[in-house]
Amino acid sequence: MALVAVFGASGRQGLAQVRQLKAAGHEVRAISRRADPFYGEDFGEVEVVAADIYDEDSCVAALEGADAAFYTHPLRARVDRVQAVTTVGRAGKRANLKRVVWNTSGWIPDKAGDPFTYGSNTVAINALWRTGVPATVFGSVLFMDNLLTNWAFPFIVNEGRYVYPHKPDLECSWISLDDVAKFMIASIDRPDLEGAWMNIGGPEILQPQTVAKHLTDAVGREIKYDPSTPAQFGRHLADAFGDEISDAEKEVLAKGIGAFYEYNNASPLKPFRVDMGPVLERIPIELETFADWSKRQEWRLTNKPRPPAG
Repeated sequence: MALVAVFGASGRQGLAQVRQLKAAGHEVRAISRRADPFYGEDFGEVEVVAADIYDEDSCVAALEGADAAFYTHPLRARVDRVQAVTTVGRAGKRANLKRVVWNTSGWIPDKAGDPFTYGSNTVAINALWRTGVPATVFGSVLFMDNLLTNWAFPFIVNEGRYVYPHKPDLECSWISLDDVAKFMIASIDRPDLEGAWMNIGGPEILQPQTVAKHLTDAVGREIKYDPSTPAQFGRHLADAFGDEISDAEKEVLAKGIGAFYEYNNASPLKPFRVDMGPVLERIPIELETFADWSKRQEWRLTNKPRPPAG
């Protein structure tokens, strides 16, 4: 078993990675500046260390003695992903890691010149390779767990509305964060996946009305799809952070999220849709359906602590 350091362990994606690593029998080092990063979830014995993604030396110190590292880029990072991933790669190289696994949290285009912000994923992947650290990259396209966040969950449980900015016929390969983590774990000891990148999604391609039907079945009452505009959704997402971020940062975040969904609704490249056949031939994982994922969630408001805006 490996000792895996997880950057951003206190985020929703990092929590899933810690959960699945522990379930697979690995040792985990949670990299977080929170003293208690797990919001009450009991993972057993987990080492917690602090590091600053903007300080390479602190990252090296946090990675010393680990076999591998998982990295997920923060939504509110102060630097772009090219710079951050380069820092992680250089730190991993200095710490003699056997593998860095990067989850881009978004589709990876074939070339950097492709439109919108996705092109930065390709640039960042090339920057990661140039650090010389052994690495694998997954482009996870759209998360089921987004519906548990403060910008989606309250509409579902309080108002019976599935509010999202997808056009009615948009086809999406929703994937659970636990399955994303399983892909990352599967790559740790695979020599054939060193230097590989691939887009990943769930086992189905769903349109919004089907998502609403699955939510209806899981919640036990009718959930109607209520499409928002991308601009409205950007505002919902930014406002979900509450007082944690300034009004100026909210404006920038809302505008960026709105533009992101405008692009995804219109792009002929279909960034939210993945052909998983070739991926599953290479990495055979039993993926969770949206129906199964939604039925294991607690669809009611509670006072349980959870990640900011999550």
